[in-house]
Amino acid sequence: MLLAGTLDPPIAPVRPGRPLPSGPEIILDLSRLLSRALHPTPTGIDRVEMAYARTLKRMIPGQLHFGAVHPTGLYGRLSAQDVDAFLDRTEERWESIGGSETPATARRLALQHCWSLRPHEIPRARGARILLQVSPHHLQHPRLVASKLRREAARFVCMVHDIIPISHPEYARPGGPGRHKRRLRTIDLFADGILTNSNATLETLLGRTSAMSRQRPTRVAHLGVDMRAPTARPQAGIDRPYFVCVATIEPRKNHLLLLNLWRSIVDLLGADQAPRLLLVGRRGWENENVIDMLDRCPGLRDVVEELPRLPDAKLRDLLGNARAVLLPSFAEGFDMPVAEALAAGAPVIASDIPAHREVGGHVPDYIDPIDGAGWRAAVLDYSAPASIRRTAQLKRLARWRPVSWETHVQAALSVAEEVLAC
Repeated sequence: MLLAGTLDPPIAPVRPGRPLPSGPEIILDLSRLLSRALHPTPTGIDRVEMAYARTLKRMIPGQLHFGAVHPTGLYGRLSAQDVDAFLDRTEERWESIGGSETPATARRLALQHCWSLRPHEIPRARGARILLQVSPHHLQHPRLVASKLRREAARFVCMVHDIIPISHPEYARPGGPGRHKRRLRTIDLFADGILTNSNATLETLLGRTSAMSRQRPTRVAHLGVDMRAPTARPQAGIDRPYFVCVATIEPRKNHLLLLNLWRSIVDLLGADQAPRLLLVGRRGWENENVIDMLDRCPGLRDVVEELPRLPDAKLRDLLGNARAVLLPSFAEGFDMPVAEALAAGAPVIASDIPAHREVGGHVPDYIDPIDGAGWRAAVLDYSAPASIRRTAQLKRLARWRPVSWETHVQAALSVAEEVLAC
């Protein structure tokens, strides 16, 4: 049995697809995806829950079932056939629809999904059960978690994505630190096994909180990457070098550094010669300074563009043709865009923080998130057709290999295996 605090290798050396002993049921909680039925573009956590649903279906189809806390607040099992239809439609929206979907269409689809995925009766347990939850959805409500575990007669394995609202409360939404502390208390009370997405997350969990009071199987597993390739075609309407930042516009993501940097580059090169900056992500919270610059700074017009609800197919194409993906965050648990950009063949310039180094390894260029001069020099270098730094990173990138979702999910199944053995 692994103890909380043991730092395992990021990926366990286990054979993908190996079924758990004696075939226990795995109940995957899809509450997060169901709660997001109105939204045609996903968050990182949405992507993780989708990847688990798809990957577990391939790996252990005979052992997999689905449950969810319905938007009405009731927990129950979900029809497998209706789940498949929901997942197909959700991926279709993510892949090709994005911001082109009308609010009326989104509401109609959400109502359809909420009806088809209404909670059903939980069958009586005939053997071991593991309830697997890979999102923080409703973990701040311990009575709800206790109720669903009691009704399922199941052991509980969950994932911790980050501790940022506690370790960096200055970047959290109002009320976020308290809500996250309640989630961690719920995990400590009920979780029989814990999965984290990085050593950085686990070290922060153990070093900055007192939430974990008892021993249990714990494993680190880097998140997987969807390996669908981008096209090689130029991006329509982009007639000059461009950079991409993929992140919700919130203080932690450090967009203000990029906007000040781009204003200085426009002053240096002129608006016609400056590279473009494409901001992929919606406007979040506590971001008044960034929004003021986006809405009111004349020097950034026609140079910086927001793309808040971009379909996945277009995002992959943008990444594959970018001079670099810029990720200057102050704090991260994992930061999926690092792995997704590298998988798309795009160079990455990222803030020099532990999570980024753990995900990107030796490939990206890392710069302190407050080193404005360093970021400016890197962007100007990468903009050049014969950029030495970009060419060097592309050579490193040729040897980089992403983690597959099968490998990641097998780590979660290994935690379940250890829980049942305890």
